[in-house]
Amino acid sequence: MLTLLGVAVVVLGFAARFNPLLVVTVAAFVTGIAAGLTPIEVLAAFGKAFNENRYVSAALLVLPVVGVVERAGLQERARTLITRFRGVSVGPFLIGYMAFRQITSALGLTSIAGQAQSIRPIVAPMAEGAVEARLGELTPEIRQAVRAQAAATDNIALFFGEDIFIAIGSILLMVGFLAASGITLDPIHLSLWAIPSAIVAFAIHALRLWLFDRKLRAGAQP
Repeated sequence: MLTLLGVAVVVLGFAARFNPLLVVTVAAFVTGIAAGLTPIEVLAAFGKAFNENRYVSAALLVLPVVGVVERAGLQERARTLITRFRGVSVGPFLIGYMAFRQITSALGLTSIAGQAQSIRPIVAPMAEGAVEARLGELTPEIRQAVRAQAAATDNIALFFGEDIFIAIGSILLMVGFLAASGITLDPIHLSLWAIPSAIVAFAIHALRLWLFDRKLRAGAQP
């Protein structure tokens, strides 16, 4: 049970708003030491995992690319583009993005969009532009609320969509855990049971977006 101390470190660290990377690193060391490993062995496990999963660091290449295109005015161009379509409101726009994100995640294409790749540089500015086309200049509160809805839409679509893909890490982890307990289960069965959850999550968040859009049209604060 001492190995669960790492979970407590994560909860307390995030609650105290410490640096996430520092929190996760400390939690890993606490878990490793509680499991009987020396600090050197924990560090070696870090190195081994990084070496075997070097493709993960490729995502870091996205950050400078996003920085360059934002400096070139990508956000402004995205906002200007959506304001030309005055019939588009923020609710249907984000619902359409959620459908795209969930479907592509279900196919295993989880990296073609995301907070850094699409939400910050493209989707959030376009959502703001859709609201500005109807309400004019936005207050800081409304602007932040629109950005929060855009970010939440991506998170929800990805979280519930990726489990439909049979080769995703969460599915394989559950299959491995059940197999270790003597329960043999085909990954496709878990993926199929993830479909109803994804549909319900889509419907609930689509309703939230519709109500959010309706409140903005009525001129109320979100």
